[in-house]
This record gives sequence, structure tokens and C-alpha cells, in this order.
Amino acid sequence: MDQHEQLGDELGSSDSSRRTFLKRSSALAALALTPPVAKAAVDQGLHEKVATAFEQMPLQVNINGTMRQLSIEPRVTLLDLLREQLHLTGTKKGCDHGQCGACTVHVDGTRVNACLTLAMTTEGATVTTIEGLTNGDPATAQLHPMQEAFIKHDGFQCGYCTPGQIMSAVACIREGHANSPDEVREYMSGNICRCGAYANIVDAIMDVKKGGARV
Repeated sequence: MDQHEQLGDELGSSDSSRRTFLKRSSALAALALTPPVAKAAVDQGLHEKVATAFEQMPLQVNINGTMRQLSIEPRVTLLDLLREQLHLTGTKKGCDHGQCGACTVHVDGTRVNACLTLAMTTEGATVTTIEGLTNGDPATAQLHPMQEAFIKHDGFQCGYCTPGQIMSAVACIREGHANSPDEVREYMSGNICRCGAYANIVDAIMDVKKGGARV
């Protein structure tokens, strides 16, 4: 490329940048000169769109054996629905990013992270939380075999992660992943215990598996 061609390219680039700058400046000037009434109309339109996005929507879901007719915003997670609206606080909010497993529940028998699951996706589904592992009133009903095993083997310390650990442990056996301690450790790796009770948790799961209790 000779000097004339190079100079032409530089001038073309400069002209393009200048045109872009002028267009943006004109847009900003136009916005600044827009009458308040027009701005209010635009703002109102945006507010209406936001309100529409967050309007209440119907949801029918079976939670712990009870069919619920609910009305929720489409952005609400299953975790927040359980804790904030239904007051089922056994399901814990830990990281809120699907990394700790404290919010594990079962949806149609499969374990999920409630913090990553939009409540609206459970329409018509069956959701089981830690409160639903027992039959009847949790205060008087017999403990689930996995809950008993966690107590027997001291599978918890502070207890914050325990509901999620137990829900995953039940799924571990149901889904056929409790054939060895190593397999259990792999399957349960998504549930974090800050107190470090992992060995006891594995012992509890293997005990229920060997005992043949129905989970």
C-alpha cells in the first residue's frame, strides 16, 4: 500500500468516526430537548412493560401431598416460593447459585436445586421437601429412615445443610447410586457440608442402603 492509499484509509476511518460521533451527539441532544410530557409517556410505557413481566400468574402444583392453587410472579424461584410464600423453611437458602445443595428438593421424584428452578416450571408437578418425607404432621410422624440414619451416624453438626443432604441422600438410593461408598461420594459431591461431616453422611446412606429400608 502506497502513502496515498494509506492516507485515504486513515481519512475514511476518521470520517466514519466523526459521523458516528455526530449521530450520537444528535441523539443525545434530541433526548435532552424532548418535552417532559413525551418523556413521561415513554417512561409510562416502560413501566407498563415491566409490570406486565412481573404480573401474578396462576400455578397449580402438588407440594408434599397437597395440591396448591397459587398465584406468583413468573420470576420467582421454587426456593423463594417454598420459603417466603408457603413458609416451608426446612429447605435452606445457602449460596443461591446452585453450588451448595442446601436447597435440594424432589420434583416428580428427581432431585433439583430449588434456587435454580423457576416455580412456574413445576406446573402440575409433585414437589417434595424435607417436611414431606414423613407421613402426616412432621411434629408427630415417624422419622424417615434416612433421617434416623443421619441421627444414628451423627451425619450433621450445625445442621444447616442437613435438609439438602438428606433429600439428596434419598435420591441417591432411589436412583441406584449407592452401590459403594465411592459412588455415594461422587453422587453427593454437589452437597457441601461446611462442618465436614462427609464420612458420617456416607455411613448413614450406606446403612439405609444395606438395611433395605424403603426410601
